[in-house]
Amino acid sequence: MSTGENNSDPLVTMRNISKRFGGVKALTQVNLDAYAGEVLAIVGDNGAGKSTLIKILTGVYQPTEGEIFVAGKKLVMNSHSDAIDEGIDAVYQTLALADHLDPASNMFLGNELTRSVLGITMLDNKRMRSETERVLFERLGVRLRSLDVPTSSLSGGQRQAVAIARAVYHEGLRVLVMDEPTAALGPQETARTLKLIKALKAQGLAVILISHSLDDVFEVADRVHVQRRGRCAGVVHISQSTQQDVLALIVGAEEAA
Repeated sequence: MSTGENNSDPLVTMRNISKRFGGVKALTQVNLDAYAGEVLAIVGDNGAGKSTLIKILTGVYQPTEGEIFVAGKKLVMNSHSDAIDEGIDAVYQTLALADHLDPASNMFLGNELTRSVLGITMLDNKRMRSETERVLFERLGVRLRSLDVPTSSLSGGQRQAVAIARAVYHEGLRVLVMDEPTAALGPQETARTLKLIKALKAQGLAVILISHSLDDVFEVADRVHVQRRGRCAGVVHISQSTQQDVLALIVGAEEAA
């Protein structure tokens, strides 16, 4: 599935988003659109406002000014849980996995499946394992050799897959933010993770990718939203642009000229 930008309305619309932390203005009047079935990359130097923008989209921060719409519905989110309820989730660079637990336990951490035996509520470990296997394979095309191992023993790409599977297991997920998903991975694991991103796009999700790697961005993204000094410096189509074009927006080359 390709981006529906030319024939549909945006799934996510952020309008005139500003954010102040005391006397510091982290974002100024930022607009962003993301479409179902596309990968939108957000790039920019450190301090450009990328993280602040996605934390507003995922309910971690509330904007000082501006509005967010999903499928035309105006959202007011006071927490990350509110964002999940609206079909928005994120996989951060840290992955937030408990390394000593097995993959299925991580998949359902805090949302464990249970069953009742003689009126006693017990963990349904068998179902959690089967659901983990199903989601990893059906949604991401990933099979782990074993689920009876601590997550710490998995490769970086496999750990990334478990974190993504946990996010996409939520019913009604429509928007997935991925923050630097390949930052700590080698070339082979990076290639596998980019393949996962393409799979999510093909399933109709709006994938928002935060990355410092323009190679990765140009491999999987449809459009690039460039942040610079808390503002949107421009939005370009991958098919019509080069990495040099994006770099020029990141560093403000056009302004300097």
